[in-house]
Amino acid sequence: MKFGPTPPALAEGALLAHATTLADRTLKKGHRLTADDIAALGRAGFGEIVTARLEPGDIGEDEAARRLAEAFRGEGLTVDNAFTGRANLRAAAAGLAVVDVARVHAINAVDEAVTIATVPPWRTVPARGVVGVVKIIPFAVDEAVLDAAAALAGAAGPPVRVAPFAARRFGLIQTTLGDPRESLVEKTVAVTRGRLEPLGCTLERTERVVHDGRAVADRLESFREDGIDVALILGASAIVDRRDVAPSALIRAGGTIVRLGMPVDPGHLTLFGRLGEMHVLGLPGSARSPRMHGFDRVLQRIVAGIEVSNADIANLGAGGLLKERASRPAAREGSGAGTGGNGVAGIVLAAGESRRMGEVNKLLAEIEGVPMVARAVDAAIASGADPVLVVTGHEAGKIRAALPGRPVRFVHNPDYAAGMSGSLRAALASVPDEAAGALICLGDMPHVTAEHMTRLVEAFEDGDEPAICVATHDGKRGNPSLWHRDFFAEMRAIEGDVGARGLIGEHPEAVVEVEVADPGVLLDIDTPEALAEARASEG
Repeated sequence: MKFGPTPPALAEGALLAHATTLADRTLKKGHRLTADDIAALGRAGFGEIVTARLEPGDIGEDEAARRLAEAFRGEGLTVDNAFTGRANLRAAAAGLAVVDVARVHAINAVDEAVTIATVPPWRTVPARGVVGVVKIIPFAVDEAVLDAAAALAGAAGPPVRVAPFAARRFGLIQTTLGDPRESLVEKTVAVTRGRLEPLGCTLERTERVVHDGRAVADRLESFREDGIDVALILGASAIVDRRDVAPSALIRAGGTIVRLGMPVDPGHLTLFGRLGEMHVLGLPGSARSPRMHGFDRVLQRIVAGIEVSNADIANLGAGGLLKERASRPAAREGSGAGTGGNGVAGIVLAAGESRRMGEVNKLLAEIEGVPMVARAVDAAIASGADPVLVVTGHEAGKIRAALPGRPVRFVHNPDYAAGMSGSLRAALASVPDEAAGALICLGDMPHVTAEHMTRLVEAFEDGDEPAICVATHDGKRGNPSLWHRDFFAEMRAIEGDVGARGLIGEHPEAVVEVEVADPGVLLDIDTPEALAEARASEG
């Protein structure tokens, strides 16, 4: 490829190396120059421009990117159309990214013109999520270089694939000593459901038994007979030896221990074993928190149909110190401190008067037997937001009564008739100082799920700058939204019956749009007709 300064008169048909703005047009980088462009450059007084011109044996950047992406594409991946030398590899369905790290390194060492970047191995990816990117650095690459990279990609099967998640049936056994706190037991069930929902799995059975090996063994046998795929045991005390309650129960039931303990924090005291075809995971108390946990690393592989061995678990140590926030205090497992979630508080606005609904308080209206406000609160709890603050106002007593036993804090807004902004101020005043942000949820959006909220939290945590993360569908902004605490002062200054949406336009550089496939993030229930339609859609 020829590259360098060129007189405009000799540049027709060449590729423009750098974007150039003229009086009547902007010529983009990579634009193939026409006779009309040349004339415009001459009128503008350009004596020379930097161009690239392909030679025999050169493959243009888009064609090269397309070819390599196809060579790299393993099972469970699709390839986007190449553009500006870039081709994205996307997950055909939600699953686990399986990456041959050594071959990715080898491909990137072939020539600096050819690059492939992937997500980290074993990363969970959503359907249509980008798993890898092929990028050709110059405008063209020598075909011999292209062939060498493609040969490495095909030597032992493509180096990148996605193992799709498959629906599995889960059972949860909680053991107790003495009189357990009901709120803790219920929160554990909610957090567990929240973990399984993004993987397309269901918690089919929940059992509570005394902290005794025989009792646990009986439940394990019952789970196996019932066709449960994965049994989770969350004990009243952590597992510290193979002769402890959970491991001994697994052996008593006829199962085998694959490994006790893993080099992952949190999650050191995790048991993994099998009972026939059923996988069994014994969990420490830290698994009651929704934050990323060592057993998630094993759980995701099981759901993706990937067998897990003792050696696989032993190899989790590099990268096994899972992401923590400096604001979270250190605590021993079981102390009750420092397990408060991921640094994001949840706010469910439930103070309104439902004027357009008539005499019915829409937040108490049931869909599939569950009050709308309870659906919103349960999703917020399962997302990992902690604490979850429920703002009450109109019919506050009835709203509280619709949320029995849930681990939430109620914040009353006596001036609820003045509009949403007052409820927002009341909630923000109750957000803990250590929380990095607040997830704002509306109580009248029953189709917003924990998965939608979790996607926002993940985007928020992945960013390096204070962000406003907004759920979108088909490019339209909806709810919920997640705000960094740097914006709290401006949010408190809002007046009237409006939320924080008006601030989004004032901070476009901070907005992170999180696209979701479900239109539920756009749908709120304001009228009897909308309620009837929502009930009909739920079957």
